[in-house]
Amino acid sequence: MASARSTQTTLAFAAVTTLFFAWGFITSLVDPLVAAVKGVFTLTNFQAQASATAFFLAYFVVSLPAAALVSRLKAVPAILLALCTMIAGCLLMLLAANLANYWVVLLGLFVLASGITVLQVAANPLAAALGDPKGSHFRLVLSQTFNSFGTFLGPLLGAHLFLQGVEVKDGTAVTESVRAQALAGIDTAYLWICGLIAALAVFFFLSRRVVTQAAPKPAAATGLLSAFSSPWALFGALGIFLYVGAEVSIGTQMALFLNDNSVWGQSNAPFGVPLLGTLMGSDGVPGVSLQEAGKAVAFYWGGAMVGRALGSLLLTRVRADRLLALFTVIAAAMCLYVVLVGGVTAGFVALAIGLFNSIMFPVIFTLTLERSAASEEATSGLLCTAIVGGAVLPLLVGKVADLHGYAFALIVPALCYLVLCGFAVAAGRTRPVRIGGGASIH
Repeated sequence: MASARSTQTTLAFAAVTTLFFAWGFITSLVDPLVAAVKGVFTLTNFQAQASATAFFLAYFVVSLPAAALVSRLKAVPAILLALCTMIAGCLLMLLAANLANYWVVLLGLFVLASGITVLQVAANPLAAALGDPKGSHFRLVLSQTFNSFGTFLGPLLGAHLFLQGVEVKDGTAVTESVRAQALAGIDTAYLWICGLIAALAVFFFLSRRVVTQAAPKPAAATGLLSAFSSPWALFGALGIFLYVGAEVSIGTQMALFLNDNSVWGQSNAPFGVPLLGTLMGSDGVPGVSLQEAGKAVAFYWGGAMVGRALGSLLLTRVRADRLLALFTVIAAAMCLYVVLVGGVTAGFVALAIGLFNSIMFPVIFTLTLERSAASEEATSGLLCTAIVGGAVLPLLVGKVADLHGYAFALIVPALCYLVLCGFAVAAGRTRPVRIGGGASIH
């Protein structure tokens, strides 16, 4: 009986983990999309970052209602509804590409992210809860590893489809043929994603009984607003806000940063690096084009994938708060290297920041769930609301980049990482009120 229950739980965890891959892939497409719309619609860095803002604003608007929805419908029906919403967002992106309208792009990204928000509110605590409470950090980081695999593939596809021939440096202009090709690439990408989500919805519908039976019964909710009365829920929300803001700011600026003449724009050095040079695919023209730089962004997200795989193992031996403190300090130091030193080496250092971003989201999430006095539904809803940092901080970074350049703009994420180090230290000094975001400690 116990063995059957264990097998059922494993299958349920596998089904939920497929969702992490899907939203990672879709989210990372925003990075090459920011670079593409900057050229296609002739935008400033600040205006182009509105793409990231539209996407991540959905977390602020939808997260708390999503928590109420998950509490009312339970996880599986909420997940199916989320996938249908994501399909609607993809259809809007197809419309935007055919109308060549940036406002419809922003609307499509908002609707798509609204579905992903419901998905995250339901799936993050579900992945943490499917098994022994002591293994919650391990399970959520493992699921996030598959999420990172999706974010690794997204920029490669997006750069290939969106950035062919697109250049945004001063003195360059996007021709009508290049513009039409980029819009056609956006159309193609979101058409395939629409089909992928539809297939995923069918798969999850068929898996619904396994997940429902394996999921633990939720504790009675204390009300969604109860999270605002819990200092640790608020502190965790600040942590998620700063982490997501830093990660997204770096990712959405990365292609533009690498393409800059002060970094890789006039250098062939990246093409001499095994695997990196192969995946970037040199066009034979000296220097790194915007499309080649866009493909290199996959290594920023790929670093997070490798880091989460290694982090899953490290978390079985090292306390989560200590590992978080170490990774945030290293990430801050790398950002400061880019700001203070710059040059060709700064491109490699910036890409490597993803390796240390790796465990931050799942560890901040579970450390907060363990210490929050509010219900898991309320805390999870507030934490997902805080993902709005991905809408706010990229605008700030984009403005700093317009004024002082792409390299100096990394001073903003550097400060974010230092605050996150403070969160980790505080978590280490605070006794959890529940084990692994699950059962309460009495």
